[in-house]
Amino acid sequence: MTMTMTKIDNDADQIDHKTCRYICDAVGERLQQSMRPEPALSSRLQQLLDEMQRRDSDRR
Repeated sequence: MTMTMTKIDNDADQIDHKTCRYICDAVGERLQQSMRPEPALSSRLQQLLDEMQRRDSDRR
């Protein structure tokens, strides 16, 4: 399904740049509050990733 944007011809229905910026900032802040940071890798998994990167570097 494709979404299309339509242009509003009536200027009374449009919002100004300042209001648009305020809304975008508010949505961004709300998203940051609701999103949890990714958990840290376990030490064993980090060791394995480091080893894999080392071996990959050695092959080059």
